[in-house]
Amino acid sequence: MYKFQNIYKPVKAKLTEVIEESPTIKSFVLRPERAFPFKTGQFVELTLDGLGEAPFTPSSSPLIDDEMQITIMKAGYVTERIHKLKPGVTMGIRGPYGRGYPVEEFYNKEVLILGGGCGFAPLRSLLYNLKAEEDKIKKLIFCYGSKTPQECIYKPYIDELRAVKKFEVMRSVDEPDDTWAEEVGVVTKLLDKVDINIKNSISVVCGPPIMMKFGTFKLLDMGFPDNKIYLSMEKNMSCGFGKCGHCMMGKYFVCKDGPVFTYEEIKNEPDIWK
Repeated sequence: MYKFQNIYKPVKAKLTEVIEESPTIKSFVLRPERAFPFKTGQFVELTLDGLGEAPFTPSSSPLIDDEMQITIMKAGYVTERIHKLKPGVTMGIRGPYGRGYPVEEFYNKEVLILGGGCGFAPLRSLLYNLKAEEDKIKKLIFCYGSKTPQECIYKPYIDELRAVKKFEVMRSVDEPDDTWAEEVGVVTKLLDKVDINIKNSISVVCGPPIMMKFGTFKLLDMGFPDNKIYLSMEKNMSCGFGKCGHCMMGKYFVCKDGPVFTYEEIKNEPDIWK
């Protein structure tokens, strides 16, 4: 007899730990009741009974399928409710959905990653993946910016990245305090200090829309071709299957065709930076 499978039914996952990354950003460690594999850059729908669901890109390693971390900025009613959760709560995860980063395309190349704010979350998943395969890339430069030093997330992980011989990490904040000893200014200023062979490079951008816009334009000015700039787009992804149309961006469904696109693919679509 045919057994109906509800594609919208989430997998139960127990919240085992809540990590405070900054005053407004927390990471939620989830242990699903069964293995939950995903590729770096794909997203999931996170569900809480009585609240509904919302899309997030995992911030943990895609090489681990029995535990998942999701990093969430408090930015509205739903995320405020999630921020109040304590370990022990049962949540749900549905997915994974969409097209992630094509890591194989990064092999034997120099990789330049530009991130801002909570955009570090999907990038951390990518960094975990590339660190595990560091012998397959030439080198990696990670430029990260936030508004203040307190809003710089994953501080222990930054130290881990700086210990990797092939990796270089540069950070900048808009509003420094007395403790800050790194760069000051918008994150795109860090690109002026980058030493990279653009002819054999791949770039990745993830962060707030305004930062992605000017970061992409800066990379184009540096000489990166349109098809060598990967963007992680954030739209109103709901169903995950390209059915509801809430995340349409021109001819694309971000949930199904993305969320990772090259700039070449979407540069002529409307409102890509909104």
